[in-house]
Amino acid sequence: MSTTGRTRDPDVEAFLALLAARRAPKTVEAYRRDLERARESLGKPVARATTDELATYVAQLRADGLSPATIARRTAALRGFFRHQQLVGARTDNPAAAVDLPRRPRKLPNTLSAGEAERLIAAANGVTPRALRDRALVELLYGAGLRVSEAVGLERGGVDLEERLVRVTGKGGKDRVVPVGRQAVEALRRYLSRGRPHLDRRHRPELFLNAKGGALTRAGAFLILRRLAEVAGLEPGRVHPHLLRHSFATHLLEGGADLRSVQEMLGHADLSTTELYTHVSDARRRALYFQAHPHARRRQTETNDDPATPRIPDSRRRDAGGLADDAERAREEGA
Repeated sequence: MSTTGRTRDPDVEAFLALLAARRAPKTVEAYRRDLERARESLGKPVARATTDELATYVAQLRADGLSPATIARRTAALRGFFRHQQLVGARTDNPAAAVDLPRRPRKLPNTLSAGEAERLIAAANGVTPRALRDRALVELLYGAGLRVSEAVGLERGGVDLEERLVRVTGKGGKDRVVPVGRQAVEALRRYLSRGRPHLDRRHRPELFLNAKGGALTRAGAFLILRRLAEVAGLEPGRVHPHLLRHSFATHLLEGGADLRSVQEMLGHADLSTTELYTHVSDARRRALYFQAHPHARRRQTETNDDPATPRIPDSRRRDAGGLADDAERAREEGA
């Protein structure tokens, strides 16, 4: 939603100006949109809203069919705004704090099996500069659990091949050091010696470059993984960079890694976020048990609707199919 040509709320603008000092520009714009929508629905400046009016607003969001996550995000913007109003002495209360939020279902992240991950990596088996880049990229996404923004923003100096470490800047500008496996190091070494020099036409500092010599973009990384998924016989719409991050965490925990170490490697601020992957591991173990154990198999064949048999819902699949525009831009960039 554009606010161009509208009279902006001075109280909201003051809040956003302070927010901009510690949040990313996209986050600030998201707050602006959410607060602007609330203002339009209320029909008056947000700062003058009451708890009852905000409760009515949230109820209308539910009636409009918005997802619990969207409603929670818009309410969080209101709560942040009113906390600011309290701090500057404009209000003594936070009317948004008392508004009930819909329960947000906690979805388990989708992951690749270890075999699927190996097939995806093996699909990048060429010797051209772009193939060497693709192999290094997928090895790093899966082998270090990087976010796609961290991978495409990584500079050449951020990788220490001798120590087998990668230094990345994550969310909130926080730096962390992640160990890199031997296979990823070998793929990076091949790319840096035989691939990247042929792509580096503009002397860019970024580690991963596109075919035209510019920095590889997020859209380019998505497109690369889709191409590899097709070669590997995987569903292209299912495979995206964050799927490899999910798989990295899940496979580490299944292999016996402790939760705190995985949290540090992922760069999660909250341990509860990392704990979600333990539920993925539990669900997978239960599914394997019911598939493999003789007594469990007999009960499954006796009835097609055994309530004791756990199912891992397809709804956990993250839809990466809405990236056509990004993919088209990546093709233009020569990814």
